[in-house]
Amino acid sequence: MTSRLNPYLNFNGNAREAMEFYASVFGGNLNLTTFGELGADGPDAGRVMHAMLQTDAGYTIMGADVTSTMEFQPMAGSSVSISGDTADSAALHDYWQKLTAGGTTTMPLEKQAWGDEFGMCVDKFGVPWMIDIGEAVG
Repeated sequence: MTSRLNPYLNFNGNAREAMEFYASVFGGNLNLTTFGELGADGPDAGRVMHAMLQTDAGYTIMGADVTSTMEFQPMAGSSVSISGDTADSAALHDYWQKLTAGGTTTMPLEKQAWGDEFGMCVDKFGVPWMIDIGEAVG
């Protein structure tokens, strides 16, 4: 296997809901394992220990809940970025519509000074996203 760089998102008890949401946005195959499935009991048994969404577009998004003994730190200072060109435009616009539903648009997806369509949002789970649609080359 070649190495890959993938986002790994942390949640505070709602990882299942968030990862199911991302599966509805991007499609693909979602696998979830709870702490309870690995033998934990108590308040963390139903929390997600590891989730992995693998999409047909080649994206892999992973996530987990923090345990009840850990302090949850919301994502800050970074974003999950998805880039493509006009050949991917319909899919990227669809992702944008779904990611912004119930979230906050921080910069509308529109033509920018450098020529690309670009937008930024924070989804309903507090995860910041950037979508960039450049001109097709070739």
